[in-house]
Amino acid sequence: MEIFKYPNEEEIQRIIRRPVLDTAEIEKKVEPILLAVQKEGDYALRRFALEFDNVMMDDFSVSKETVEEAIQNLDPALKNAIDYAYENIKKFHEAQLKVEDPVETRPGVKCWRKSVGIEKVGIYIPGGTAPLFSTVLMLGIPAQLAGCKEVVLCSPASHPAIYYCAQKCGVTKIFKVGGAQAIAAMAFGTESIPQVSKIFGPGNQFVTAAKQAVTRYGIAIDMPAGPSEVAVLADETANPSFIAADLLSQAEHGVDSQVVLVTTSEAILAQVKAEVERQVSLLPRKDMADGALSHSRLVVVKDKEEAMSLLNRYAPEHLILAISDPLEWADKVLNAGSVFLGHYTPESCGDYASGTNHTLPTNGFAKAYSGVSVDSFVKKITFQEISREGLENIGPHVMQMAKAEALEAHSFAVQVRLEA
Repeated sequence: MEIFKYPNEEEIQRIIRRPVLDTAEIEKKVEPILLAVQKEGDYALRRFALEFDNVMMDDFSVSKETVEEAIQNLDPALKNAIDYAYENIKKFHEAQLKVEDPVETRPGVKCWRKSVGIEKVGIYIPGGTAPLFSTVLMLGIPAQLAGCKEVVLCSPASHPAIYYCAQKCGVTKIFKVGGAQAIAAMAFGTESIPQVSKIFGPGNQFVTAAKQAVTRYGIAIDMPAGPSEVAVLADETANPSFIAADLLSQAEHGVDSQVVLVTTSEAILAQVKAEVERQVSLLPRKDMADGALSHSRLVVVKDKEEAMSLLNRYAPEHLILAISDPLEWADKVLNAGSVFLGHYTPESCGDYASGTNHTLPTNGFAKAYSGVSVDSFVKKITFQEISREGLENIGPHVMQMAKAEALEAHSFAVQVRLEA
């Protein structure tokens, strides 16, 4: 971990810089996969399954019988934990369902907006070394609440918890397909896999590149994504053991993850560094965590104002305020995906069961993007209704503006009604 003490502007630029990926090289490898699936459908999926995973696939769909059988083998304690998390996540997201009242902008002119669920959405859950069944909840629950009619899940993983979460969230179809080819299948549709309008979910650099590439074909995605990251603001009241555990909880995601500590105390920095070195040696995923720590940062600044300025420039996916007065500083957070306040709010709780969504903007995109919510799964359609009286009020102004833009037909569409 690189240490910075009272950094100058040049050093701050280094601190906020993310690990650089060779995106051009990745895109060159992904594009042929997309084109092959678009052209060859299921045949391309079978070919890639054999080429990349050494697996012969006849049928990609996961049957209801397979799902039920897998769920029967699910550890009851884990099932109970999932049920607990489901209720919390659902409760938090249900509060986002709001019906907007019509607004009368002028007498006889009414405008309103209605949320309509996106009819077909796709969820991608990676295989890899961690079966991210929690992400099924984070994406499936808001899709369920939004009223999406078809929810397609693609995943190379077959963990029973993934199937249980999918069943609870009302996922309509599950397919055992992974990688960039799974994104292509949902984007273009194949003989087996239906085309969707928007794709959600995490993945490796090839999945991320595929998601961004399919936007060129009119398919929406949840957000630009990158490796997981956490930043911690700590003062002298922080517990170094807590902070080290929080940093490592993100570092264990993968070698390309990044963790940052910004503190007002040199003593805390030294103690956290020692704790990280002690705790990382105990982790089963030590090699991954070590890889992430190699490009992570420990920073000492003079005060919380300077710390918050730096963190807002960094715009972390997760921000932990491990300070004595977190609520006082919460309002000063301008750029972050999700914020965790105080010494007893580990980021892990947000990842699983507190209720907030863990699908969040990374790589600095928190400056412009929000995390996933029910709004991510709906379209906002506006409506308006104008009476005769309303048209008499608004019409002359519309005609004046239309003529000024040399759009005479716009003006005439009002005039013909007023003269009728």
